[in-house]
Amino acid sequence: MDAGSYTERLISSALACCTWEQRTPVAQEQRVVPDACVDLIWSGERLTVAGPDTCARLVALAPNTRIVAVRLRPGVAGAVLRLPASELQDMALDAGDVLGRDWGDALLDTLLRAAGAREVGADGVGPRPTGAGNDPHAIMLAAIERRAGSGPDPLVRAAVAALDRPHARVATVAAELGVSARQLQRRVTDAVGYGPKMLARVLRFRRLQALPAAPLVELALDAGYADQAHMTAEVTHLAGISPVRFLKDRTPTAA
Repeated sequence: MDAGSYTERLISSALACCTWEQRTPVAQEQRVVPDACVDLIWSGERLTVAGPDTCARLVALAPNTRIVAVRLRPGVAGAVLRLPASELQDMALDAGDVLGRDWGDALLDTLLRAAGAREVGADGVGPRPTGAGNDPHAIMLAAIERRAGSGPDPLVRAAVAALDRPHARVATVAAELGVSARQLQRRVTDAVGYGPKMLARVLRFRRLQALPAAPLVELALDAGYADQAHMTAEVTHLAGISPVRFLKDRTPTAA
């Protein structure tokens, strides 16, 4: 992320770890790396859902753009999307196609109205979420909280925490949670967007990003990799660049 234009608002929510905003005064290319999260993103005239990534991708950002988004916690995407999160793996789709055209259009119109971007007639969208005011961060957070219904799968939430332990094994986590490895695979895939093995890899990658600067071999072991070579292979796949380059420019984000 461009530290000069990217900011996060950490929030207390069972569904979202943060809202974030990015402003791009000039055209730029953004490297997006896996974080086990799904984001609902508003970029002016468009509302999109960015699914869970399994490898790095580059996103072209237009100049003079303001982006506001809600980042869902790992494991809650299935409850908010109301469909298996795996259907969005490595994709960014129009929110109307994912969440329903009526829901997506209503939220987009509410955001545009709050921003003063256009007039909406009395017979347009429903009322703005209570307490959200004109803040797009609050409007988007309120929208996903209303949509989530019964909330995320508690077993998946426990699995995410267990798989975030260094050297966690899927079979061991399944046994601890009292389910078969196949059941854990299905429920994690539906809620996160990919299975527990991939989730453990991404969570380890996130632990690496959060560590203070140190020699690469120490970072590898502290994050939970077998050795530096293992870390190099994983970071190269997930970030698309070498560990040295990635860790030099890293900006850990909330998840």
